[in-house]
Amino acid sequence: MILSRKKLTASLFTGMLISANAMADKLPGEGVTVQPVQSTVAEETFQTLIVNKAMEKLGYTVEPTKEVDYNVGYTSIAEGDATYLAVNWAPLHEGKFEAAGGNDKFYREGQYISGAAQGYLIDKKTADKYGITNIGQLKDPKLAKLFDANGDGKADLTGCNPGWGCEGVIEHQLTSFDLRDTVTHNQGNYAAIIADTISRYKKGSPILYYTWTPYWVSGVLVPGKDVVWLEVPFSSLPGDRGDVDTTLPNGKNYGFQMNSMRIVANKKFTDKNPAAAKLFEIMKLNINDVSAQNMMMSQGNNSSADIEAHVNGWIKAHQKQFNAWVDEAKEAAM
Repeated sequence: MILSRKKLTASLFTGMLISANAMADKLPGEGVTVQPVQSTVAEETFQTLIVNKAMEKLGYTVEPTKEVDYNVGYTSIAEGDATYLAVNWAPLHEGKFEAAGGNDKFYREGQYISGAAQGYLIDKKTADKYGITNIGQLKDPKLAKLFDANGDGKADLTGCNPGWGCEGVIEHQLTSFDLRDTVTHNQGNYAAIIADTISRYKKGSPILYYTWTPYWVSGVLVPGKDVVWLEVPFSSLPGDRGDVDTTLPNGKNYGFQMNSMRIVANKKFTDKNPAAAKLFEIMKLNINDVSAQNMMMSQGNNSSADIEAHVNGWIKAHQKQFNAWVDEAKEAAM
């Protein structure tokens, strides 16, 4: 049967509409599998899963997140064995970032979580009684001995796990501030060591510890109420950051720069996937939301199912913003 010109035109127009609708329905990530990674710090799962959920909405097939050492994570992303890390601590991890290839290998735009502080704290009772405001005062053996938990006469500092990045700053500062003879940097499983620290605090013993935000510890040991931040004698960071001034806008100097958590991804992947690149650039998560979720984990709601529920609850409560991220990312692919 030979179609009339009018029917043929209508048929072609209908076909074009169907094709256009099919293209509109096609998600930018369809057919592409991605591999997220994160550190073994369970409290970084929440922010990672929010990124994963957004990637799924773009059509990407998201493999279960692999837990790796930070150094392995950066190397894996640089080599293309992994796709992204949602918790690039900047500038704390700058050395790891550069060593694995820097901007030649990685895509890193935007600030996912801003305002992350870290440093040294002691219990407020001891701080007030002895007038301790600066960690440099612990050069005095008598003051340092107040924080002796094992009877060796030196202050016991609950410190940072090897490989996290913060341990390098602490080790550098112990030397720089002449604290080697009076302070011991206790490392290992941070969660276990800080639990012991909190237990000692509850028994009325003086405590000295390192921590960061967002994290649940500052919800249990509340700065200004239970504990106080200690300043440092002067700015002193290791390596290429030796000339960096760590003084904060409020005039306090806690020895660490204010950090952001940034999403870092394999550059070849983002070059081919503009939707994912745009998503990584525009996502922003309130630091207080992370701390609140971490607090729930510290209270026993820390199973995979619990964290999944926390993520789904957060997305539901911020659905308009979440959808806006996904929609803007889709537009970048057009």
